[in-house]
Amino acid sequence: MSRRKNRKQVFTNVEVIDAGAKGKTVAKAPDGKVIFLPNAVPGDVVDVQTFKKRKAYYEGKATVFHKLSDKRTAPACQHFGTCGGCKWQDMAYEHQLFYKQKEVTNNLTRIGHIELPEVTPILGAAEQYFYRNKMEFSFSDSRWLTYEEVESSDDLGDRNALGFHIPGMWDKILDVKKCHLQADPSNAIRNAVKQFALDNDMEFFNTRNQTGLLRTLMIRTSSTGDIMVVVQFFKDDKEKRELLLDFLSEEFKQITSLQYIINQKANDTIYDQEVVCYKGEDHIFEEMEGLKFKINAKSFYQTNSAQAFELYKITRDFAELSGNELVYDLYTGTGTIAQFVAKKAKKVVGVEAVPDAILAAKENAKLNKIDNTDFYVGDMKNVFNQEFIETHGKPDVIITDPPRDGMHKDVVNQILNIAPNKIVYVSCNSATQARDLALMKDMYKVTKLQSVDMFPQTFHVENVVLLEKR
Repeated sequence: MSRRKNRKQVFTNVEVIDAGAKGKTVAKAPDGKVIFLPNAVPGDVVDVQTFKKRKAYYEGKATVFHKLSDKRTAPACQHFGTCGGCKWQDMAYEHQLFYKQKEVTNNLTRIGHIELPEVTPILGAAEQYFYRNKMEFSFSDSRWLTYEEVESSDDLGDRNALGFHIPGMWDKILDVKKCHLQADPSNAIRNAVKQFALDNDMEFFNTRNQTGLLRTLMIRTSSTGDIMVVVQFFKDDKEKRELLLDFLSEEFKQITSLQYIINQKANDTIYDQEVVCYKGEDHIFEEMEGLKFKINAKSFYQTNSAQAFELYKITRDFAELSGNELVYDLYTGTGTIAQFVAKKAKKVVGVEAVPDAILAAKENAKLNKIDNTDFYVGDMKNVFNQEFIETHGKPDVIITDPPRDGMHKDVVNQILNIAPNKIVYVSCNSATQARDLALMKDMYKVTKLQSVDMFPQTFHVENVVLLEKR
């Protein structure tokens, strides 16, 4: 039997020439194939060790750096390179914006074959760190060890961790000392929880064995100053649970919502779990242009509040509402966009698949004294049908903000059947947005385009497109 040929190769003095999808950078091998790298910056000259070979490309890792790019900057976080959360921290922010903009335009022209109007510059974030309003951390009794620790003969000390999953490893947790994504007191709360748990012999969770007391910690903050902390426990241990929660309540008096969950199922998702309010309110409030949005432990809300405000303003501006329009807001979530545009529309109809989100949308509309919105729940491709249109009216404008997978083809077809005057398409994935736009380009042309950076230090980017009838 023949031995399979070793496909690993080394290429020397290779220049990194571009940034590609999912945060990887791009180089060219001597044979002309593309090499995707997770640990280099455009402009670096490196030696590459490949670990995967495909027909049209290699995947590899830069092992030796002969020249460092002038696009580089020093990463702010001590965990950079191990934590997978901020893959572009070593690239200066103006270059991050350049490559995000480039990816959007490339996807729309190459995947969608869309003829673009003049492209306005991407809207960068004023805050490049500490911009997230929600963070989720996991407990583990066997923290991720660095290569140096594994090779060392020294006593590794405390093996407990409170931090993030190592990318691609469901049971490995990196112990985080300081995260640069959420403003204080986020780091102080997380570190205090860990230390208090250690001091009081509280067991950290073991994912493989499904044992331990402490499972996850969620911290939500808002622009109004509210702070929500939710501790997820595996065991139902009243004494230790209350010990920790009382400590948090006393130590961090600025917490306005302290809640807990007892979750004994295999995974740690909370959407099918009871959330118990221990102290304070069972919600926090976010505010935007005078509108208040009530957020509970399970609510979806854009995780960068400041940039969400910019995104929604662009969406409303693109719609150019005069006050006489019927607007449909597809994939409305908790109705934030619907309520944000409502004062400039005759009526807004929101549609969403998640029942809890629609309940929240109705509650927030009532809270904001908005009486020209209606919200309906159902799978978009099923509920958004001809009967729905006949019942609620033909929209003048459709706003659509689908998940990363984009719109179902049946939804696209129904939009084409309705043929509104304008469509504003908000997307967190310009590749699926390009696919959907291609299906509509015979009837609609792209007349405006604006990218928004919601997540500095990452490769993610939002894009808003205005479609008008040809």
